[in-house]
Amino acid sequence: MSDSTDMVSVLVKDHEEMKQYFRELEAATDVGERREIADKLTAEVVRHSVAEEMYLYPAARKILPNGDQLIDEEIKEHAEAEQLLKDWEGMAGDDPQFMTTYQKIRDGLLHHIDEEEEPKLFPEMQAALSREEQEDLGAKITRAKKLAPTRPHPSAPDSPPGDKVLGVPTGIIDRIRDRMSGRSTD
Repeated sequence: MSDSTDMVSVLVKDHEEMKQYFRELEAATDVGERREIADKLTAEVVRHSVAEEMYLYPAARKILPNGDQLIDEEIKEHAEAEQLLKDWEGMAGDDPQFMTTYQKIRDGLLHHIDEEEEPKLFPEMQAALSREEQEDLGAKITRAKKLAPTRPHPSAPDSPPGDKVLGVPTGIIDRIRDRMSGRSTD
């Protein structure tokens, strides 16, 4: 199994990128730089969440005996994070609530990451899927991230088929908005 393309490697790499944005944001002293890092973090979290909701979560619901319960909790956590990201999106880097909101986002995401990586979702999925199936999911997740939205949309569908139908057009619109506004997402 390739370390860079199986589903767990792809998603853990995303988690590490999020943690790197946490470190950068906490070290930033310039309010413009803080906002730019916040935008990058937001885009990464949204792309990651959408890709999980499109491919990983439906697979988990289907193959894990506790899949529905586990994924309902994951989606609840995604919704909470997405609402916080939406609230945070309009804040300037020097807004008094900027760092308070960031801390809520960070704490929620770290909890979510810990739950996915150990001992629940990822190990259970690895045990239930063949290497080929893990590679296939990793490829689908990678493709989905390339077209996924870059901004939070808390009212958007978070399960198939709605997420797949609306995800790509919303992603295209977000990227146009990002380009026109000069918002950095990479």
